Amino acid sequence: MKGTIRLIRRFLLLTVCVVPVLFFLNLAMFIAYTWRERSDNGGWQAAIKVGEELSLGSDGQYHLSAAGQQILADYDAWGILVEDGTGDVIWHSAGLPVEIPLHYSAAEISWYTRGYIADYPTTVGAREDDLVVLGHPKTAYWKLLWNTFDYGIIAGLPRMLLSFLLLNGALVFLIYMILGTGILRSVKPVVQGMEALPEQDVHVREKGFLSGVAGAVNQVNEKLRAQERALRKRENARADWISGVSHDIRTPLTMVLGYAAKLEEDGALPEEARSKARVIRLQSVKIKNLVGNLNLASKLEYQMQPVRMEELNLTAVLRQAAADFANENLEGRYPIDFRCQEGIGACRMRGDRELLQRAVYNVLSNSRQHNPEGCSLFMELAAETGKEGKAGKARIRLFDDGVGVSEEQLETLRSTPHYMMDSGTGVQLRHGLGLLIVRQIVKAHGGQVRLDCGPEGGFLVEIVLDML
Repeated sequence: MKGTIRLIRRFLLLTVCVVPVLFFLNLAMFIAYTWRERSDNGGWQAAIKVGEELSLGSDGQYHLSAAGQQILADYDAWGILVEDGTGDVIWHSAGLPVEIPLHYSAAEISWYTRGYIADYPTTVGAREDDLVVLGHPKTAYWKLLWNTFDYGIIAGLPRMLLSFLLLNGALVFLIYMILGTGILRSVKPVVQGMEALPEQDVHVREKGFLSGVAGAVNQVNEKLRAQERALRKRENARADWISGVSHDIRTPLTMVLGYAAKLEEDGALPEEARSKARVIRLQSVKIKNLVGNLNLASKLEYQMQPVRMEELNLTAVLRQAAADFANENLEGRYPIDFRCQEGIGACRMRGDRELLQRAVYNVLSNSRQHNPEGCSLFMELAAETGKEGKAGKARIRLFDDGVGVSEEQLETLRSTPHYMMDSGTGVQLRHGLGLLIVRQIVKAHGGQVRLDCGPEGGFLVEIVLDML
């Protein structure tokens, strides 16, 4: 929001800065276009030059030189010479309009030299004591007849120009404030609505010059909220379905496990039948664990599983998880080696004991599942002291010396975000559900998980948690 408002203000400020630039640019253009109209140029200079080109001949008549005639042709003008004293026209150029008088009184000379003769704008010069008058086309010039200004105005011209500049500056600033306030008032709710769209339900008032944008924001909000409701309904239905299946399968699965165990232990049965009963029991255990993991993953994802935080001794939690796993290793094919950093002590932290033990157990079970011929398991705990008042870090490394994983498998495990994926024909369960639960449990504790190849050639899971 602040960035958008800052952008609008910069745009308005740029507009204000452009005003004086445009003023001086237009002033320069005005001077350039009117330069030829300065007082020592144009028709007045032509009249003076015509007077200089007139000469009195031996026949007692005045004659205009070729240069003077060229001046008249260039200005498309006619000329007369008024005699001093009598006011008579003693010379005129060819093509003199018939309405031009050939005698002038002193009053007429005073008027005509200042303005027009028969609507022809005039400029004047002199030949000795006589007056040279040039008449120009009626559309050639516009003359200011009363060109007298009060001296006080001329003397106060700098102050007047400064007043005009200050008044225009104040007007521009007022326009800036009015437009800026109006634009910000119209833009601000739209921008705030757009920023709040991903998080909450919004409604922008459709008013001002951005009313169309506000309407579009409201439409997008309605579509997003509808999609959220549909997604929430679908997720709730999926979570309810998983929970229902987990509950419904528990009783028959317990019966299968019980009967399979009895058949496996029945000495009256042939060895082949007892072996098949053992396979049934082991596969039923896998189904039970899978359903339990699926139900836990669903609860963690939709925050239905409460995380009971308490102060823990992480060393003791890991030892208990390792002991529980070792108790299931009756055949001794999955020995586990637990190593603690020297002098680590209690390694205190806040967390959910059962969930953390479940995370460690899932990693160990994952190694057992992918190494049916057996492998050695390793668990390491190290602590890092925090810097500048920050909490220290507990680093848990779980790895094996089994078959390991390829780079492609590692990339799949790292990048697949959900335990359910859409194959195009329906939603199906993906592999690595136990590791997903590890991620979810660690995330609920504010930690991080890293998957990699282990130092013994197998698979490695590293968990980093905050200590007290």
